[in-house]
Amino acid sequence: MLDQPAQSGADAPKADATGAETLLEVTNIEVIYNHVILVLKGVSLKVPKGGITALLGGNGAGKTTTLKAISNLLHSERGEVTKGTILYRGERIQDLTPSELVDRGVIQVMEGRHCFEHLTVEENLLTGAYTRRDGKAAIMADLEMVYDYFPRLKERRTSQAGYTSGGEQQMTAIGRALMSRPETILLDEPSMGLAPQLVEQIFSIVKRLNEEQGVTFLLAEQNTNVALRFAHYGYILESGRVVMDGPAADLRENPDVKEFYLGMSEEGRKSFRDVRSYRRRKRWLS
Repeated sequence: MLDQPAQSGADAPKADATGAETLLEVTNIEVIYNHVILVLKGVSLKVPKGGITALLGGNGAGKTTTLKAISNLLHSERGEVTKGTILYRGERIQDLTPSELVDRGVIQVMEGRHCFEHLTVEENLLTGAYTRRDGKAAIMADLEMVYDYFPRLKERRTSQAGYTSGGEQQMTAIGRALMSRPETILLDEPSMGLAPQLVEQIFSIVKRLNEEQGVTFLLAEQNTNVALRFAHYGYILESGRVVMDGPAADLRENPDVKEFYLGMSEEGRKSFRDVRSYRRRKRWLS
């Protein structure tokens, strides 16, 4: 199991309604870009330790902005959190740098993978251990652990990352994050641009990492169907607001979610045209 940061009594995370410890708590945050564009409008969520929490919604709903607010990557895009709080293990983290967050055990896997194209797959993975100070033996042991979960990467370890497939680059990005020994991974759109078979493979590995290594995941995903099959809890965003949340099993059976996001109703699967018409009629916030 990956080593987890020690916690003091004062910073021990609170428990949620199910008794699970709350690692990450976002309370009523607002995010503004360029001092004028309001993107998030009072988003609140909790991520329990050892769980997979899904952040769902269409393109432009605010999923990526929420992850970047947590990992403090907004400033490079002229964005800032103007209201609300973000706590990790009970401690405010809004003023920490991304590297300081990695030291706390929080790391983000960006949308679009963002591998170092000119480096080999193995060199990319080793960059994830750059800040570690526990010795080469421990790092190499974790490298073998990553290869156990992603055997395809072991086969391509000497290949230049820019010449690998989209699925292999996504595996490399997740593996690189694992090399930092994270407690929590913020995973942004892992299915983007991948064939359905690869999406299933990636999510199955995420589930194994969660169950076997105890890694906590907060994942942003447009593919509601696959995300709700693997997640434990979900939040649905629309226009920068959380409009619905609940256990993933309940969301899968919710009539509005089935019709609005899965294209299904009591009459069976709907066509894209029907779903698009339903989206125009639906008023989540009324």
